[in-house]
Amino acid sequence: MVFFGMTASGKSTLGQAWAGRHHAPYYNTDRIRKELAGLRPEDKRPDAVGRGIYSQAFTERTYQTMLDQAGCDFASGELLVVLDGSYARRADRDRVRAAARAAGVKCAFLFCRCGEDEVRRRLSLRARDPEAVSDGRWEIYEHQRQTFELPATQVGEDDCLLVDTEQPVEALLQWLTAQFGGGAGPSN
Repeated sequence: MVFFGMTASGKSTLGQAWAGRHHAPYYNTDRIRKELAGLRPEDKRPDAVGRGIYSQAFTERTYQTMLDQAGCDFASGELLVVLDGSYARRADRDRVRAAARAAGVKCAFLFCRCGEDEVRRRLSLRARDPEAVSDGRWEIYEHQRQTFELPATQVGEDDCLLVDTEQPVEALLQWLTAQFGGGAGPSN
């Protein structure tokens, strides 16, 4: 299952909660990216958009590392793996789909979103949290609003569900359970 969306959309909160509820491996791009760069998760790297550890090349390396780890999990018998990242480009989402097919598993994408006021509130809280892992900031959000390739269910991304993350996490987990049960495929 892939929890994706723009910065501060609630994807990490929900993805981590879903993984915890199902005792599933959980891979977060912020953590993997910083690990690959030799940093601690809470180290701040306010690199400009598309620069440093946030360059397209580093992002692709981060996503590939997550896919490699998920592949190892599936090979060892895991039935559910949770990936968490922006996956702002359809090409990145298509790579996940291809890896899932190769591993013989179903893939589902949860497009997390919330209103702009909530994004501002969450970013403000994050800026004051010394343990925050994400380096997402308002300027990142503004860039993503202009460049994010929204899922287009009418042209092959019908494995994406929209999730309004302004609801309580427990309510969202119950909704996801109704949609998916404990696996990564729709229950109907």
